[in-house]
Amino acid sequence: MLTLDTPLNEVGSVRIDKKMRDGMGKMGLHSVGDLLQHYPRRYEDRRHFDTFPEGPTEHPVCLHIEVVDCSSRFGKGRGRRWFEAIVEPKGGANVLGNRIVLRWFNLAYIQKIITVGHEMVLFGQPKWSGRRLVIDHPDFEIVDGDTSASEAHMGRIVPIYPLVSGVSQKPLRTLAYRVLSDLPDDLPPEWLPPGACPGGLSKARAIRGIHYPDSMEDLEPARRYLALEEFARLQLVLQKRRSQHRESGGAVHAGHGNLWQELQDQLPFEPTGAQCRTIEEIRTDLSAREPMVRLLQGDVGAGKTLVAAAAVSLVVEAGFDAALMAPTQILAEQHFQTFQSWFEPLGIEVKLKTGNRAAGGDLPLFSGNAGKMAKGSLTIGTHALIHDKEGFANGLGLAVIDEQHKFGVAQRQSLIERGDTPDVLVMTATPIPRTLALAFYGDLDVSILDELPPGRGRIITGIRLTSQTEQATGFLRDQLREGRQAYVVYPLIEESEKLKANAATVEFEAWKKRLPEAKLVLLHGKMTPEEKESVMGEFRSGQAQVLVSTTVIEVGVDVPNANVMLIYNAERFGLAQIHQLRGRIGRGRHKSFCVLMIDPDAAEARERLRVLEETRDGFRIADEDLRQRGPGEVLGTQQSGLPDLKFGDFLGDTKLVEQAKEIAERILESDREGEETHRGSPA
Repeated sequence: MLTLDTPLNEVGSVRIDKKMRDGMGKMGLHSVGDLLQHYPRRYEDRRHFDTFPEGPTEHPVCLHIEVVDCSSRFGKGRGRRWFEAIVEPKGGANVLGNRIVLRWFNLAYIQKIITVGHEMVLFGQPKWSGRRLVIDHPDFEIVDGDTSASEAHMGRIVPIYPLVSGVSQKPLRTLAYRVLSDLPDDLPPEWLPPGACPGGLSKARAIRGIHYPDSMEDLEPARRYLALEEFARLQLVLQKRRSQHRESGGAVHAGHGNLWQELQDQLPFEPTGAQCRTIEEIRTDLSAREPMVRLLQGDVGAGKTLVAAAAVSLVVEAGFDAALMAPTQILAEQHFQTFQSWFEPLGIEVKLKTGNRAAGGDLPLFSGNAGKMAKGSLTIGTHALIHDKEGFANGLGLAVIDEQHKFGVAQRQSLIERGDTPDVLVMTATPIPRTLALAFYGDLDVSILDELPPGRGRIITGIRLTSQTEQATGFLRDQLREGRQAYVVYPLIEESEKLKANAATVEFEAWKKRLPEAKLVLLHGKMTPEEKESVMGEFRSGQAQVLVSTTVIEVGVDVPNANVMLIYNAERFGLAQIHQLRGRIGRGRHKSFCVLMIDPDAAEARERLRVLEETRDGFRIADEDLRQRGPGEVLGTQQSGLPDLKFGDFLGDTKLVEQAKEIAERILESDREGEETHRGSPA
């Protein structure tokens, strides 16, 4: 009897040669369980093939055909050769005489595989080439006379698997079919307790249904079952991480709040209600012995920095050190300037630690006025904080991680481990849809700043074509004459032959010619830290009126006088990223303008980007981004330290994610009760 742990080379009913075994090894397929979790990428309904087409079709078609002619062809130019196979419908008279030409370019081995008389199943999209109907590089499978294996490949809905070199579709499908036939019906669910299974499915039925569904309608319940199981496993990892952190012991890191009150007294504005609420949540966490692990979500400009400052003031007043880690030097240096201006009058020492590790050196350590220092200090830096040999003299009481999604788990953990179970505050200006927050941040408490400070200027967003650059230049010139500043953003640093998009370095020269009366500066990721700071210094001070940049300005640039942003090739960006970029303007009292410049050939992008014209609500934009691009693009799992999800498209299903969270909590509670019973039993 097979189990999920049975090695594939012990599945006796199928012979696996060395080439296929090596190929499956590259795919990570070693056991029965590995194979059964290698899910199909699509399906072909070979019960009913598509009608043989007479012309191009809007979608790919699946056809049962016979090869009636083959030939190798040669064209002009070196390496220009291709193989053609002419095919017609299999079975029945070809009354209309319809034929399709299949073409494979520069793939000489194809002519050794296909020959006249072959019966094939093919999948591809027909198009006209001159007067001939052709399909280029179709997926195909030769149907042989092996009746013993035909039940796996014909007359049913057939799975089509992802492949690598050395592994062909039919042998892999045959292996999966035989394994599924020998799979026990009472296969125990790994993560789902009885009664939690969607549609009353069993584990074995769900696995069979995902590989060989009886109907296309049967796919959905099978996928939901496996998605719920996957999410429950993910939640269990998160809940265990949360439980272990809480049980690791900690210390009270909160002072009385006198420094925070002094800071409020010197501010020229009042904190918003959302900021006050969040600060109280953090103060409660810092006052407890269990270590805080809190995610602070706030839309662009919602005031996360002030909340972090309140947390730091409470910690240093209690005699501990704090650290704030930012993803870029620009952001770290801006935080240093902000915190130094706030904390210097309070006697709190503020240090800056950044470095170009690739060049092997660190920038100097800076500190503010230490004349009447509080007991603790604040160190701000990039990932160089992790490598700082000086350590924290008073013990690290609080680790603040800004734009946390820019860091890998290992980097975040390295900073946390520099203290003795410090409190942790992670911040993001990228609104996270509720389902993603549930799925990936189940180990964190969440605070949301859902209120913008008063006095922010209105932002008007519009979509224009890159061919309208002349009009955009005129508008930009008018704003500069009124004393404003502007950003012009491009997706690339340098021109690329592979990508049809504008480059900042090339367009910088073009903009200097368009705006000869203005001072322009260029910023991109390949510049040295000193060059970046020099450029930003000119722009912040107003010496430069226009900053031509890549997305390096996505976070951390705060110039209230800048009220115009042109984003070129906006069709290449995600909605949430554009929302982040747009957050660089509208930070002063002036009306601001964000113009999304799209390529004329990308007119369909206008509909996708329209939500940015309609709203500044980051959470609505994030939800739309999730709907359009899927969770893999919106929130890569690599940064979470969690396994890639095979059923990530179900992350939009809030009920399914919540059910997985409840299942994980019940499993953990049951485990805890079992441990307590074991401890209480006599030896």
